[in-house]
Amino acid sequence: MTRDEALGLLHEHVPTANLQNHCLAVGWIMRALAERLGLDASDADRWEVAGILHDLDYAQTAEDFERHGRVTVEVLAGRIDEEQAHAILAHADKAPRESLMDRALYAADPVTGFIVAAALVRPDKSLAAVEVGSLKKRWKEKTFARGASREQMAACSELGLERDEFLALSLAAMQAHAEELGL
Repeated sequence: MTRDEALGLLHEHVPTANLQNHCLAVGWIMRALAERLGLDASDADRWEVAGILHDLDYAQTAEDFERHGRVTVEVLAGRIDEEQAHAILAHADKAPRESLMDRALYAADPVTGFIVAAALVRPDKSLAAVEVGSLKKRWKEKTFARGASREQMAACSELGLERDEFLALSLAAMQAHAEELGL
């Protein structure tokens, strides 16, 4: 599936701009992770598509989280490859994290909310002003971005990345698209 096809499905199935932006940001981070891990352009494309599509069913399954991920994989059957489908299931704890893509999507999912929260508490509400140092400081605050699981983000270690490098890579990926995010 191409990125453009994934974007079409995103806009068709995901009703809110905030959730669409989250999915886009996860896609950008997935691409950055694939590139950092030395994967080729074709794999980076596949990783980005998995990121864009990972929460395709969120509006449908918000009240029945046991179905989250599974509905997405059903909707996308025959359109995405087995590794992408498995990563979508793994990010929602519906399959074990086995591949690099599984691990990357699991860690990338919550970091977008963490970074957006860091931008929104700034006076200018801008991603440009967010620095890795401020993210590290906020990491320790249990009440900050409570929904962004520190444990899940720390799973970046399963990719061979230290937390600080993962935060820097994720922040840079989002900052490169700040205008699209309205931040």
